[in-house]
Amino acid sequence: MPPVIQIPDRMNNWISIFETDQLYKAELVKSVLCDNGVEAVILNQKDSSYNTFGTIQVMVSCDHKDQAEEIIKSIHCE
Repeated sequence: MPPVIQIPDRMNNWISIFETDQLYKAELVKSVLCDNGVEAVILNQKDSSYNTFGTIQVMVSCDHKDQAEEIIKSIHCE
């Protein structure tokens, strides 16, 4: 059975705004979001033993969803 991930209460209204399998892409998106005043965190669910399983997500508050989507579109990150 996979471990249960406990999410802190302050992050209950956060959503995944970007998903990738490359850590550098997630770090780039997070950095650009933070530079534009959008608090973002990285949720890395990659398996540490087998780097091919799992995803890396950039999370933002629901309140910043629209702003974050526009910023991500502007940097053409896919």
